[in-house]
Amino acid sequence: MTTPPDDIHITLADLSIPSVAADAVAMIDAFARDGGAEIDPAVRTRLADGLREHPTTEILLAHRNREENREPVGIAVCFRGFSTFSARPILNIHDLMVMPSARKQGVARALLRAVEKRARELGCCKVTLESHEHNTAANRLYESEGFDHRDVTPRAGDVFFWGKRLE
Repeated sequence: MTTPPDDIHITLADLSIPSVAADAVAMIDAFARDGGAEIDPAVRTRLADGLREHPTTEILLAHRNREENREPVGIAVCFRGFSTFSARPILNIHDLMVMPSARKQGVARALLRAVEKRARELGCCKVTLESHEHNTAANRLYESEGFDHRDVTPRAGDVFFWGKRLE
């Protein structure tokens, strides 16, 4: 099990701070590019405001501290939902991304653990996420962190629906 380097710090993103909002947008754009797409410039322009104004947004940013420079290396974009079966909130990880230069260093694991901690602070009963069936490295990580896709929803195409109960 890889642990993140000491110079990696994860914080809850305050999108009202311009530099934090810029880091979040840059990470989301990098995530899109990593998948072969590009965020439309008009969408990119309004993304930070849209996320900030959306009432259920929870974003965690991983930064690498190098001297006076804080380099964003990972992001978890999450949205709060509600479980009608538990009558409690859930937290869905909509996007989880680590920059290629920081992969295989424990950053994704640290982000998952930070999301779980945030979910517990919010009183959530579960953390959920989706991943492609062929994303084997990510799927192994999710399983090693206690997520289970058999217990949530049957497979839909090539996407797994993962969940981790917090009770």
